Amino acid sequence: MQKVDRAFVGGESTTTAEPAKKGRQYNGWTENTVLEDYSLRYAPKSFRTWTPYVVATTALGGIAYLADFAIGGSIAITHGFSNALAAILVAAVVIFVTGVPIAYYSAKYSIDMDLLTRGTGFGYFGSTLTSIIYASFTFIFFALEGSIMGQGLEAALHIPLPIGYLIAATVVIPLVVYGMTALSRLQVWTQPIWLVLMFAPFVAIAIKEPSKYAEWTHFAGNSPSGSGFSTLGFGLGAGVALSLIAQIGEQVDYLRFMPDKTKENSVRWWAAVLAAGPGWVFLGAFKQLGGAFLAFYVADRVGLVKAGEPIEQYIAGFRTFATPIAVGLAGFFVVLSQLKINVTNAYSGSLSWSNFFSRVLHWHPGRVIWIFFNVGIALALMEMGVFGFLNAVLGFYSNVAIAWIGAVTADLMINKPLKLSPSFIEFKRAHLYNFNPVGFGSMVVASIVSILAFFNVFGQMAQAFSPFIALVLAFVLSPIAAVVTKGRYYIARKDDLPEPLMVDGLLSGVTMTCTVCGGAYERPDMAGCTFHAGTICSLCCSLEKNCADRCKQLVPASALTSRI
Repeated sequence: MQKVDRAFVGGESTTTAEPAKKGRQYNGWTENTVLEDYSLRYAPKSFRTWTPYVVATTALGGIAYLADFAIGGSIAITHGFSNALAAILVAAVVIFVTGVPIAYYSAKYSIDMDLLTRGTGFGYFGSTLTSIIYASFTFIFFALEGSIMGQGLEAALHIPLPIGYLIAATVVIPLVVYGMTALSRLQVWTQPIWLVLMFAPFVAIAIKEPSKYAEWTHFAGNSPSGSGFSTLGFGLGAGVALSLIAQIGEQVDYLRFMPDKTKENSVRWWAAVLAAGPGWVFLGAFKQLGGAFLAFYVADRVGLVKAGEPIEQYIAGFRTFATPIAVGLAGFFVVLSQLKINVTNAYSGSLSWSNFFSRVLHWHPGRVIWIFFNVGIALALMEMGVFGFLNAVLGFYSNVAIAWIGAVTADLMINKPLKLSPSFIEFKRAHLYNFNPVGFGSMVVASIVSILAFFNVFGQMAQAFSPFIALVLAFVLSPIAAVVTKGRYYIARKDDLPEPLMVDGLLSGVTMTCTVCGGAYERPDMAGCTFHAGTICSLCCSLEKNCADRCKQLVPASALTSRI
């Protein structure tokens, strides 16, 4: 049997013969929308049934992690009070500003961080590198959080660290398997308990030992400059704090489930997007400063090495008002906190690995498989003792992460308003070039230069401020590259599907049938396929091995930038 392949070229069609293909079949995990959670797709309107409050609470539930306390404590111990305060606050401002456009566009177009990156100057294959960067963020922080949980289990239940690490890694899997459906319930139910326990020690110390807060300002730790300010100490501390800039990716992995913005819900929509998107950093900065304070508070009792461990910090904090149960309460708090964040780390990692392998290998066994893969890597890092290298790991990682986020933000904040890039976000393979030098090139150059600076190639001052070098370079190079290339590498082919009626400015709610798998998907997830002579969903398009991107080769060059 033969089927007709109609390739649309400038409004005319050509006909070629292709062998008929059987419809693509997916396994049960991939077909189950509750398990799969639209890991490689636009999140359809029919699935986004949660209120802005529930989505925001779920996203902010992941901010329960205690690595902030460890990071803040580590910065204060290494660089002293003044440098820690300045580094944490400046990093928070940078993270907030870069996070606003990312959160907005993700919520508006209902796409995760990987899909957003594709359409902001990286291209279809160019964003595979950022998928690895993002996946690295999830398993590095999973390992750090799991290490903290292991420390809590050891202190409260005397469980050996290696076994505690195994428990910390495996306990999250059953929850993450069920995606947003289970995670939204977990985060909403546990959030009030967690907030009370987190703030309790600070309130108790303020009542019983208020002078400690004044004494904290003189904490020197191991800093060569004492408790005073030094430019080098500030730069090095900010570099560690800026490693958290990729956290916005985990926030938007939830924000993509926001309902469409309407006149009726506009205020609640914006409040949820800003609070749960870039707003996470307000709580994050408080926790880092809290970790710096508690490190000072316990340093005389446990020594500077252990003062950076959140379990030691909270045991001391709870002893101010609940001495008999302080150890058990601290252990419970640590386990609850790490469970809340590591379900998010495992979830976001499964999304990122799904995107990576679907593009590179044209293979997608289901998001659930990649949960085990991501958790396995994190467990290996835990057993290797990654917590002991906290500053070194995060200081290096921040250079690459900030170059990526900087390039994405530059496209959204500079290129789009100046019309150097398309006004919309295109994430489908059928419409993208494999590589776009605007975002991809800017990130690579910024990363290389900042990493060289990190390894002291350009001197001590450049080493301390290497993450800021990455950010500035990404912001400057992205619009320059967009001007030089005239934006021609954003869109490889004009969208040739008929445009349905817009709903509140978005192509949502209208479904089409995929020629390949037979599933019905909403319009933003669909593209015209010349190889299969019909409409194709974004997942089937990603997994197609034999088309050789024919659809993008048949379009005249004059049409490539027609929608910019």
